[in-house]
Amino acid sequence: MASFNSSALLFLLFRATIFTVVVGDTFQVDFHHRFSDKVRQWAESQGLPALWHPKKAPKGSVEYFKELIRHDRALFSRHDRLLAATDVYNFAASNETINFPSLGFLHYASVTVGTPNQTFLVALTTGSDLFWLPCNCKMCAPLTSPSYGDLEFSTYSTNASSTSKTISCGSSQCNLLNNQGGNCTGMSSNCSYAINYSIVNTSSSGFLVEDVLYLGKGSTGTDIIQTPIVFGCGEFQTGAFLGTVAPNGLMGLGIANVSVPTMLARKGLITDSFSMCFSIDGSGRLNFGDEGSSDQSETPLTIDKNLPHYNISIEGMVIGNITTKTSFTALVNAGAAFTILANQVYKELTNIFTAQVTETQISDPTLPFEYCYQLSSGQTEVSFPEVNFTTKGGSQFPVLNPIVILISEKNQRPVGYCLAVQPSNSKNIIGNNFLTGLRVVFNREKKVLGWKPFDCYSTESSTIHPIDKNASAPSPASKAPPPIHPETTQLPRTKSSAPDLSHFLSIEL
Repeated sequence: MASFNSSALLFLLFRATIFTVVVGDTFQVDFHHRFSDKVRQWAESQGLPALWHPKKAPKGSVEYFKELIRHDRALFSRHDRLLAATDVYNFAASNETINFPSLGFLHYASVTVGTPNQTFLVALTTGSDLFWLPCNCKMCAPLTSPSYGDLEFSTYSTNASSTSKTISCGSSQCNLLNNQGGNCTGMSSNCSYAINYSIVNTSSSGFLVEDVLYLGKGSTGTDIIQTPIVFGCGEFQTGAFLGTVAPNGLMGLGIANVSVPTMLARKGLITDSFSMCFSIDGSGRLNFGDEGSSDQSETPLTIDKNLPHYNISIEGMVIGNITTKTSFTALVNAGAAFTILANQVYKELTNIFTAQVTETQISDPTLPFEYCYQLSSGQTEVSFPEVNFTTKGGSQFPVLNPIVILISEKNQRPVGYCLAVQPSNSKNIIGNNFLTGLRVVFNREKKVLGWKPFDCYSTESSTIHPIDKNASAPSPASKAPPPIHPETTQLPRTKSSAPDLSHFLSIEL
């Protein structure tokens, strides 16, 4: 408060009108207080609106100056509110994201592009940059599959959209986007891309196009805009992309020039920041331009120019009643289904966690994770040690959902739980499951990662908004994903009935 009062008083004392008079070869500048007779007479002579004036109190009295300070403090408050009212955008269909267990335990969003518009259900990842859609397909995932349930997909066609433009190798956009691993053969040829992902033998390749992306402005998303963006026309997909991982496209939310948040920030539509919320029930939210809140925790982003990612420095772990000083760098990646830790960190976390668990550890190589624990017959709740990462700067990153529940195929009852982390030779990745229960803010402008426990429903709506206000809502290429609700169980901090996880343990996009 002292700092604020000093600023307000300075603003009050020096807010004045300047009269300039030329005297010989020099300028003479006279300062007059805004409430002086000189300023009042000048304003009246210019026909200007009457100035606010502290008329209720005698000039020079204590009450007179209190009234001035109250007035200027109100102006400051209004100014601060205007500065804070930055534009937030989300996808026109909705800002809601859905975690699909059957589609790789990744978060998906409905994204609308083209003229006429088409909607695609794309996987979201902060571990890569390019946004691509199955397009002019020569090798793509099927449009329907028993694995998709009742979801029906479509593909993007450059010929079907009147606003689609192919990016050539000679285009400045192709150079700006660093060609994304493509191979240009001539200035007029298509600006190609080819990206290999961490999942074995999984890739996407094709060429870059520009088309309009539909966005909703504000927390309600009622103001729909169109903005041109560059994305990949994915003609060839391989590996997991031909099955149940991102079958309808992938949106990279990374730092490079080719990512959608970078393009939106460069256009001046948003501040260079966005947030993702991960709810316990599998729903979530994505908001471009969101800088978070003043009460969130933060830590610096460690960004390597040669390999830019959302890395943070971990300087220790708190596991139950044990505190470590283990330090490592971790990538925060919403495109990793589960958290991955390098062997040394993995062993330390799992050993300390297991030592504080009361249930018996299960030794079964067929289970999806190495550290699993058996529930006794009739057990209705489970208590496990809390896990927190101590980040650079001292903020605690809380892991609110470190376990998955094992469900009996015979009677669909909980029979055990696992610590949902995977070992790696060298990688440290904070994945989707360790982000659950948080709103995570990727503030690239300030180079900080922010987070706050959040249920994703507190202030935002998941209403579906039409793209054309004068017409009905567009028919999406994929049916709207059904809401996911947690199974009713007395076990705290559990997820819904767990399907076979083994096919998805290595997902990292």
